[in-house]
Amino acid sequence: MLTRARFLGAVALLPAAMLVSPMARAQSSQQVTIDGARKVLADLRHDKAFGNAVQLMRQAKAVLIVPKLVKGGFIVGGEGGNGVLMVRRRGGWSDPGFYAIGAASFGLQAGLEQSELIMLIMTQKGLDGVLRDQFKIGAQAGISVVTLGSSVEGAIGGASPPDIVVWSSSTGLYGGLTVDGSVIRAEPNQDAAFYGHPVTARDVLFGPMESPRAAPLRREMNSIG
Repeated sequence: MLTRARFLGAVALLPAAMLVSPMARAQSSQQVTIDGARKVLADLRHDKAFGNAVQLMRQAKAVLIVPKLVKGGFIVGGEGGNGVLMVRRRGGWSDPGFYAIGAASFGLQAGLEQSELIMLIMTQKGLDGVLRDQFKIGAQAGISVVTLGSSVEGAIGGASPPDIVVWSSSTGLYGGLTVDGSVIRAEPNQDAAFYGHPVTARDVLFGPMESPRAAPLRREMNSIG
Protein backbone atom coordinates (compact mmCIF):
# COMPACT_ATOMS: atom_id res chain seq x y z
CA MET A 1 0.00 0.00 0.00
CA LEU A 2 1.35 3.43 -1.01
CA THR A 3 1.55 5.69 2.01
CA ARG A 4 0.98 9.45 1.80
CA ALA A 5 4.63 10.11 2.62
CA ARG A 6 5.87 7.81 -0.15
CA PHE A 7 3.42 9.35 -2.63
CA LEU A 8 4.57 12.89 -1.81
CA GLY A 9 8.20 11.79 -2.06
CA ALA A 10 7.62 10.33 -5.51
CA VAL A 11 5.87 13.49 -6.67
CA ALA A 12 8.76 15.61 -5.40
CA LEU A 13 11.17 13.66 -7.60
CA LEU A 14 9.19 14.16 -10.80
CA PRO A 15 10.54 17.62 -11.76
CA ALA A 16 14.14 16.43 -11.51
CA ALA A 17 13.38 13.40 -13.65
CA MET A 18 11.67 15.59 -16.21
CA LEU A 19 14.74 17.85 -16.37
CA VAL A 20 17.19 14.98 -16.76
CA SER A 21 15.25 13.06 -19.37
CA PRO A 22 15.54 15.55 -22.28
CA MET A 23 19.30 15.87 -21.79
CA ALA A 24 19.67 12.10 -21.68
CA ARG A 25 17.71 11.83 -24.93
CA ALA A 26 19.84 14.57 -26.52
CA GLN A 27 23.08 12.88 -25.51
CA SER A 28 21.75 9.62 -26.88
CA SER A 29 21.06 11.19 -30.28
CA GLN A 30 24.60 12.56 -30.53
CA GLN A 31 26.00 9.16 -29.58
CA VAL A 32 23.90 7.60 -32.33
CA THR A 33 25.51 9.99 -34.82
CA ILE A 34 29.00 9.16 -33.56
CA ASP A 35 28.33 5.43 -33.66
CA GLY A 36 26.95 5.87 -37.17
CA ALA A 37 30.13 7.69 -38.19
CA ARG A 38 32.16 4.70 -36.97
CA LYS A 39 30.05 2.43 -39.16
CA VAL A 40 30.72 4.66 -42.17
CA LEU A 41 34.45 4.36 -41.51
CA ALA A 42 34.09 0.57 -41.42
CA ASP A 43 32.24 0.71 -44.73
CA LEU A 44 34.97 2.96 -46.07
CA ARG A 45 37.48 0.17 -45.52
CA HIS A 46 35.42 -2.65 -47.02
CA ASP A 47 32.78 -1.21 -49.40
CA LYS A 48 34.10 -1.08 -52.98
CA ALA A 49 31.67 1.78 -53.63
CA PHE A 50 33.99 4.05 -51.61
CA GLY A 51 36.82 3.47 -54.09
CA ASN A 52 40.06 5.20 -53.09
CA ALA A 53 38.50 7.28 -50.29
CA VAL A 54 40.78 5.69 -47.66
CA GLN A 55 43.89 6.85 -49.52
CA LEU A 56 42.46 10.33 -49.98
CA MET A 57 41.49 10.60 -46.31
CA ARG A 58 45.14 10.18 -45.36
CA GLN A 59 45.81 13.48 -47.15
CA ALA A 60 42.73 15.33 -45.90
CA LYS A 61 42.85 18.26 -43.51
CA ALA A 62 39.33 17.54 -42.22
CA VAL A 63 36.51 15.09 -42.76
CA LEU A 64 32.75 15.52 -42.47
CA ILE A 65 30.90 12.22 -41.99
CA VAL A 66 27.11 12.04 -42.34
CA PRO A 67 25.92 8.52 -41.46
CA LYS A 68 22.40 8.96 -42.82
CA LEU A 69 21.52 11.50 -45.48
CA VAL A 70 17.75 11.23 -45.88
CA LYS A 71 14.94 12.78 -47.86
CA GLY A 72 13.01 15.26 -45.73
CA GLY A 73 15.77 15.34 -43.13
CA PHE A 74 16.72 19.02 -43.20
CA ILE A 75 13.80 21.27 -44.14
CA VAL A 76 10.25 20.55 -45.28
CA GLY A 77 10.55 19.15 -48.78
CA GLY A 78 14.32 19.04 -48.56
CA GLU A 79 16.98 16.48 -47.82
CA GLY A 80 19.78 16.32 -45.30
CA GLY A 81 21.23 14.78 -42.19
CA ASN A 82 23.38 15.19 -39.11
CA GLY A 83 27.05 14.40 -39.00
CA VAL A 84 30.40 15.10 -37.37
CA LEU A 85 33.35 17.18 -38.53
CA MET A 86 36.87 16.27 -37.40
CA VAL A 87 40.12 18.06 -38.26
CA ARG A 88 43.64 16.70 -38.47
CA ARG A 89 45.89 18.05 -35.73
CA ARG A 90 49.54 17.50 -34.91
CA GLY A 91 48.77 14.71 -32.44
CA GLY A 92 45.98 13.07 -34.45
CA TRP A 93 42.34 13.74 -35.24
CA SER A 94 40.27 16.13 -33.13
CA ASP A 95 37.14 15.35 -31.20
CA PRO A 96 33.99 15.55 -33.35
CA GLY A 97 32.06 18.76 -33.80
CA PHE A 98 28.40 18.28 -34.71
CA TYR A 99 27.22 19.63 -38.05
CA ALA A 100 24.16 19.43 -40.29
CA ILE A 101 23.99 19.42 -44.08
CA GLY A 102 20.88 20.03 -46.13
CA ALA A 103 19.56 21.11 -49.51
CA ALA A 104 16.36 21.29 -51.50
CA SER A 105 17.56 18.20 -53.38
CA PHE A 106 20.71 16.11 -53.40
CA GLY A 107 19.71 14.19 -56.51
CA LEU A 108 19.82 10.76 -54.92
CA GLN A 109 19.27 7.95 -57.40
CA ALA A 110 15.66 6.99 -58.04
CA GLY A 111 14.33 4.71 -55.32
CA LEU A 112 17.05 5.56 -52.81
CA GLU A 113 15.82 7.21 -49.62
CA GLN A 114 19.09 7.50 -47.73
CA SER A 115 22.81 7.45 -48.24
CA GLU A 116 26.09 7.61 -46.32
CA LEU A 117 28.20 10.66 -47.09
CA ILE A 118 31.85 11.49 -46.57
CA MET A 119 33.20 14.94 -47.38
CA LEU A 120 37.00 15.01 -47.57
CA ILE A 121 38.29 18.55 -47.07
CA MET A 122 41.66 18.56 -48.79
CA THR A 123 42.87 22.17 -48.49
CA GLN A 124 43.02 24.91 -45.88
CA LYS A 125 40.84 27.05 -48.15
CA GLY A 126 38.18 24.35 -48.15
CA LEU A 127 38.34 24.01 -44.37
CA ASP A 128 38.08 27.77 -43.85
CA GLY A 129 34.99 27.73 -46.06
CA VAL A 130 33.26 24.92 -44.16
CA LEU A 131 33.99 26.65 -40.85
CA ARG A 132 32.08 29.73 -41.96
CA ASP A 133 28.57 30.08 -40.59
CA GLN A 134 26.02 28.57 -42.99
CA PHE A 135 28.58 27.59 -45.65
CA LYS A 136 26.86 27.03 -49.00
CA ILE A 137 28.64 24.76 -51.42
CA GLY A 138 29.07 26.34 -54.82
CA ALA A 139 28.34 29.85 -53.57
CA GLN A 140 31.91 30.62 -52.44
CA ALA A 141 34.12 31.58 -55.37
CA GLY A 142 37.40 29.77 -55.59
CA ILE A 143 36.41 26.65 -53.59
CA SER A 144 36.31 23.63 -55.88
CA VAL A 145 34.13 20.62 -55.08
CA VAL A 146 34.34 17.32 -56.96
CA THR A 147 32.59 13.98 -56.65
CA LEU A 148 34.92 11.12 -55.83
CA GLY A 149 35.43 8.71 -58.72
CA SER A 150 38.10 6.98 -60.71
CA SER A 151 39.38 10.28 -62.13
CA VAL A 152 39.84 12.03 -58.79
CA GLU A 153 42.88 10.09 -57.56
CA GLY A 154 45.04 11.60 -60.29
CA ALA A 155 43.62 15.05 -59.72
CA ILE A 156 44.58 14.97 -56.04
CA GLY A 157 48.23 14.65 -56.96
CA GLY A 158 48.12 17.59 -59.35
CA ALA A 159 49.35 21.12 -58.82
CA SER A 160 45.86 22.35 -57.87
CA PRO A 161 43.99 19.63 -55.98
CA PRO A 162 40.25 20.07 -55.36
CA ASP A 163 39.37 21.78 -52.09
CA ILE A 164 36.58 19.34 -51.21
CA VAL A 165 35.95 15.78 -52.40
CA VAL A 166 32.54 14.21 -51.81
CA TRP A 167 31.63 10.54 -51.79
CA SER A 168 28.36 8.81 -51.03
CA SER A 169 27.29 5.19 -50.83
CA SER A 170 23.82 3.70 -50.60
CA THR A 171 23.89 0.07 -49.45
CA GLY A 172 26.93 -0.70 -51.54
CA LEU A 173 25.99 1.46 -54.53
CA TYR A 174 27.59 4.68 -55.67
CA GLY A 175 25.08 7.34 -54.65
CA GLY A 176 25.74 9.77 -57.51
CA LEU A 177 25.35 12.63 -55.06
CA THR A 178 25.34 16.25 -56.18
CA VAL A 179 25.95 18.68 -53.33
CA ASP A 180 26.02 22.02 -55.13
CA GLY A 181 23.74 24.44 -53.30
CA SER A 182 23.68 22.45 -50.08
CA VAL A 183 24.26 24.23 -46.78
CA ILE A 184 26.63 23.07 -44.03
CA ARG A 185 26.10 24.53 -40.58
CA ALA A 186 27.50 23.98 -37.10
CA GLU A 187 25.13 22.64 -34.44
CA PRO A 188 26.25 24.29 -31.15
CA ASN A 189 23.27 22.91 -29.23
CA GLN A 190 24.35 19.38 -30.07
CA ASP A 191 27.95 20.20 -29.10
CA ALA A 192 26.75 21.56 -25.76
CA ALA A 193 24.57 18.52 -25.12
CA PHE A 194 27.39 16.09 -25.89
CA TYR A 195 30.23 17.89 -24.07
CA GLY A 196 28.09 19.03 -21.14
CA HIS A 197 28.57 22.80 -21.45
CA PRO A 198 28.28 25.57 -24.07
CA VAL A 199 31.08 25.25 -26.58
CA THR A 200 31.76 26.48 -30.10
CA ALA A 201 32.72 24.26 -33.03
CA ARG A 202 36.19 25.84 -33.07
CA ASP A 203 36.62 25.04 -29.36
CA VAL A 204 35.94 21.39 -30.14
CA LEU A 205 38.01 21.16 -33.31
CA PHE A 206 41.03 23.21 -32.25
CA GLY A 207 40.87 23.26 -28.45
CA PRO A 208 41.86 20.68 -25.84
CA MET A 209 38.50 18.86 -25.91
CA GLU A 210 38.72 15.10 -25.37
CA SER A 211 35.53 13.27 -24.49
CA PRO A 212 35.87 9.59 -23.50
CA ARG A 213 32.69 8.92 -25.45
CA ALA A 214 34.37 10.16 -28.63
CA ALA A 215 37.56 8.14 -28.07
CA PRO A 216 36.47 5.10 -30.18
CA LEU A 217 35.77 7.37 -33.16
CA ARG A 218 39.11 9.15 -32.75
CA ARG A 219 40.88 5.79 -32.65
CA GLU A 220 39.14 4.70 -35.86
CA MET A 221 40.18 7.90 -37.61
CA ASN A 222 43.77 7.67 -36.37
CA SER A 223 43.99 4.04 -37.50
CA ILE A 224 43.15 5.11 -41.06
CA GLY A 225 45.81 7.82 -40.94
